[in-house]
Amino acid sequence: MPRPPRLSPDDVTAALSALPLWSGGPDGIERTVQLPTFRAAVEAVSAIADVAELLDHHPDMDLRWTELRVAVVTHSAGGLTELDLDLARRVDALYPG
Repeated sequence: MPRPPRLSPDDVTAALSALPLWSGGPDGIERTVQLPTFRAAVEAVSAIADVAELLDHHPDMDLRWTELRVAVVTHSAGGLTELDLDLARRVDALYPG
């Protein structure tokens, strides 16, 4: 499967304006999901993993008690791609903040 092209800095800036819960830049984006309990945070890892498997695109996730940090980047493209934005939108659909 060919790798998706890396987005330009202007494309990333425009995309982030539509993803206000995310921060970062052309090298990758991230957001933190605050959950009410540790169990809910663990379940969020699983829910995001299900979406990631559907896309065959896997984020970095860091769970700290009730806080889950999700980071996305397409390593093979050396930065942010449309695939990362799709995953970010799907995370936001699950956890609108």
